[in-house]
Amino acid sequence: MPVRFSLAFAAATMAVATLAACDSSPSRPAGENPREVTVVGSGQVQGVPDTLTADVGIEFIAPDVTTAMNQTSERQQALIDALVDAGVDRKDISTTDVSLQPQYGGAEPNAVRTIVGYRAGNSISVKIRKLDSASRVLATIVGTGGDATRINSVRYSIEDDSQLVTDARARAFHDAKDRAQQYAELSGMHLGKIISISESSGATPPTRAPMPRAMAADVPLEPGQQTVSFTVTAIWELS
Repeated sequence: MPVRFSLAFAAATMAVATLAACDSSPSRPAGENPREVTVVGSGQVQGVPDTLTADVGIEFIAPDVTTAMNQTSERQQALIDALVDAGVDRKDISTTDVSLQPQYGGAEPNAVRTIVGYRAGNSISVKIRKLDSASRVLATIVGTGGDATRINSVRYSIEDDSQLVTDARARAFHDAKDRAQQYAELSGMHLGKIISISESSGATPPTRAPMPRAMAADVPLEPGQQTVSFTVTAIWELS
């Protein structure tokens, strides 16, 4: 009798296990075996910059705050007026920084540091849209600002690069599709519908160069070229 009970219990356990296995549905339909190809395509286009932006500052050191700020403000205003007279649109001139720092004396070891003056600075960004006048405008900046002039950098850019972006994106996608098509042919399959696309864009940083504090007139300037690039990651079905 105990033996029969053990056999009956074992049989019941196997039946439950079999039923549970039959009730569990597979994670993927039987026979489904998706084939995909993932590729990365890239595209680049180049354009000639049409805008030059100069970062310009005026700086004075004076014994007191008021004199330092007044000298800087007066010279900066004269510079802005000269730029407008030279053909720069006032909306293309913007203040980027105003600074005032004390200047200390007594650099000897253990010496008491005392304020001996103040350094005042005022910086503006100047956008020059007519590149053939850029050298003349920079000469105006130096001539008006004099020894107080600080030209920190210049950089070239393309004002409207939307068409370059469109062309670079198209080149990246076509490059990805050509790669996917090649892989499909190499594997003896056909390229199906596209499943997903993701992109990342990038542009060559604007041409930028540090400029000395004083420059001679007729500064030689070359805009060079700017590159807009896209990278596309795409997935296609294979059949």
